[in-house]
Amino acid sequence: AGAMSEGRPLRLLGLHGYRQSERRFRQRTGALRKALRGRAELVTVSAPHPVPGSGEDDDGDDPPRGWWFSGPGTFEAGEVAAAPAGLEESLSAVAAALAEHGPFDGLLGFSQGAALAAMVCALRARGDPRFPVAFAILVAGFISRAPAHGHFYREPIALPTLHVVGDADAVIAAPLSRELAQHFVEPVVLTHPGGHFVPAAAPQKKAYLDFLDRFCPGQGQ
Repeated sequence: AGAMSEGRPLRLLGLHGYRQSERRFRQRTGALRKALRGRAELVTVSAPHPVPGSGEDDDGDDPPRGWWFSGPGTFEAGEVAAAPAGLEESLSAVAAALAEHGPFDGLLGFSQGAALAAMVCALRARGDPRFPVAFAILVAGFISRAPAHGHFYREPIALPTLHVVGDADAVIAAPLSRELAQHFVEPVVLTHPGGHFVPAAAPQKKAYLDFLDRFCPGQGQ
């Protein structure tokens, strides 16, 4: 039935960035969750793969995680990975989260999580029944350079998306996020002056709510 007919807030499945986790992502999206209160609920999930050798930022209970690797236990967004590893397990983990904790209306991905969410959108647009989502918000997203992942981008992805691009992002440069947006049909692009984070100041809050209103009109007003 969806949020529209039930009058409930939208539900978003949050996919964190590389070297983050469900808990770390929750901590870093507090301002966003506050901005969306009453309109959308963000439920986060951890990637299935611990990042090896994380060293100083390793917290025994909460190791940094990744959705896939471009090299053995490493990840670089720009790497043309000949043998990327771990993506199928991550797609299965997202499908399981959607099934177990759903219903969800959309995805919210950050950095590597946004790249993964874009792949999920491509599968959804082709009718993959594992991913019953209607839209995605992709923050600091990018295209996987691995040739094995090229099939995700072969045809324009017909799923509504909001692409959030940081002009000062030193991790995923703005042109990479814009390039991803060009693979979608009618993407909405939101630019902010900041770096590699999920922005939630007043201008971005308005853009998020305007976009979400397409799927849940008039909630919380």
